[in-house]
Amino acid sequence: MATIFQGLAAITPFSVSNSNGSFLPYRRSLSERKASIFVARSDARVSQAWSTGTGKNDLLITNAVSTKENSSAASSSSKPGHELLLFEALREGLEEEMDRDPTVCVVGEDVGHYGGSYKVTKGLATKFGDLRVLDTPIAENSFTGMGIGAAMTGLRPIVEGMNMGFLLLAFNQISNNCGMLHYTSGGQFKIPIVIRGPGGVGRQLGAEHSQRLESYFQSIPGIQMVACSTPYNAKGLMKAAIRSDNPVILFEHVLLYNLKERIPDEEYVLSLEEAEMVRPGEHVTILTYSRMRYHVMQAAKTLVNKGYDPEVIDIRSLKPFDLYTIGNSVKKTHRVLIVEECMRTGGIGASLTASINENFHDYLDAPIVCLSSQDVPTPYAGTLEEWTVVQPAQIVTAVEQLCQ
Repeated sequence: MATIFQGLAAITPFSVSNSNGSFLPYRRSLSERKASIFVARSDARVSQAWSTGTGKNDLLITNAVSTKENSSAASSSSKPGHELLLFEALREGLEEEMDRDPTVCVVGEDVGHYGGSYKVTKGLATKFGDLRVLDTPIAENSFTGMGIGAAMTGLRPIVEGMNMGFLLLAFNQISNNCGMLHYTSGGQFKIPIVIRGPGGVGRQLGAEHSQRLESYFQSIPGIQMVACSTPYNAKGLMKAAIRSDNPVILFEHVLLYNLKERIPDEEYVLSLEEAEMVRPGEHVTILTYSRMRYHVMQAAKTLVNKGYDPEVIDIRSLKPFDLYTIGNSVKKTHRVLIVEECMRTGGIGASLTASINENFHDYLDAPIVCLSSQDVPTPYAGTLEEWTVVQPAQIVTAVEQLCQ
């Protein structure tokens, strides 16, 4: 533990390097901690969801926006569709696919009558039975391997990890079997499996429960990776992942499950390989995903007030990257800032930086800047935990220096 504190002390005040190796200073103030969990709406409203009693939890997302213009509460409530929390949107997408296709099944710890650790599968065991919503022992390597075998024989399993960090126990099954069997069998087997679960830095969950596994899995051949960030894209990506004949890892952030949004009543399926234009702009391209989308949008409001016009893209597809959308933005703004919660060394930002430099180097007017989490185990202490993750004030500082 002393090593963690020494490492954090060494990086204070916060500093982040760009692709040239120079450093950007960062100054921020810690937000006041609250004793409640809040529901953050994509129209920038925040409402209290439930009290945690003695727990100490920050405001989940403040002033989060998903479009360039702020929507009023009245206009949001008058939109067609229905409001769902993100975990409810995941459940609705999963339930619709189980209704549509009898080969779809769910496997994991407590996914049955308990409804999953974050209630994504609540009620599904009652509706579909214990064979299609199968509770397993605490043995990630075993039930992940079982899911891969089920996919080889024609089923479409969804394997839930109670926490994404636990899936490290199944790394052999995911890498050597899930990603490679289609190739090593000479195309005889398809592996239509979805591996999903909560991850990311939560609220004082400790190092082992704050893992970001996208950096671990990105190098495995044959696997697609997507990260949801809103109820709308959570449902659409869930349905697309289940229908895909490729193995797909769906990353869900533990702090976004209570995000609320109005989604369409009619069925929709999103592409697994397309980024989302969150906010059009002219001055700088900000590439992000998952929870950092909301940190970026908080920073964007400050940047607009300072006269900057950032373009914000939620890359969503972590593998492969949507280089068409990203490239068109780079050609327009000529500056790139990457904001991620993944670790700096070997993270998604590092791969994205390499891809942009390889394909669009001639369009860049400045070196790519990447803001990432610190390469330290996530501390349990709340104030230290915040220091390891990119904050909105740091994003504002980075854009100001990038646009000089």
